[in-house]
Amino acid sequence: MERIGTVLILIEDKEQVELVNSIISKYSDIIIGRQGIRLFDASHGLISLVLKGSMDSIGGLTGKLGNISGINIKSVVLKSDK
Repeated sequence: MERIGTVLILIEDKEQVELVNSIISKYSDIIIGRQGIRLFDASHGLISLVLKGSMDSIGGLTGKLGNISGINIKSVVLKSDK
């Protein structure tokens, strides 16, 4: 069953940006929207993703991102009736 979800990624360690982007690219098939914003004095970044996929694929993405030091993530997943 497909789900609709969103993920907010706070990048506190700019050295991790390349790794974050690499992981996001591997899950491009479930990403239907992406927005990046510089926060504060450009020392932090925020990426928001809108996702559509299985719980396994969404969980795989969020799990890999959540294991990166200097990265803070939060996700919300909703059931889609269609």
